[in-house]
Amino acid sequence: MWAQLIKTRLKPGKDDRLESLHQQFRTTEQANSGLVWSATMRDQKDPSAVYMLVVFESEEQARAREQDPRREKGLAEARAMMAEMFDGSFEFVDLEVVDEMRP
Repeated sequence: MWAQLIKTRLKPGKDDRLESLHQQFRTTEQANSGLVWSATMRDQKDPSAVYMLVVFESEEQARAREQDPRREKGLAEARAMMAEMFDGSFEFVDLEVVDEMRP
């Protein structure tokens, strides 16, 4: 498996938009994209810091998903939402999942 951790910062007063953004990503998702699961999280000590963890079956599937034309309309809407709610750039960390535990 492969994962990507994305860090960004919320603009003041935009924390109520996180659920709407996550819903937009759900709507945009295509079957058999390789997505295993994703989560959006906020730092308890710094609520403006937002982390998104997206886990895929493989990096190849994740990269192919980025280019999927069926996702373009939904992603354009998500990008507009992100420009409105996030401050500055995004930090991306690519991760190889070496083990996981699920109950």
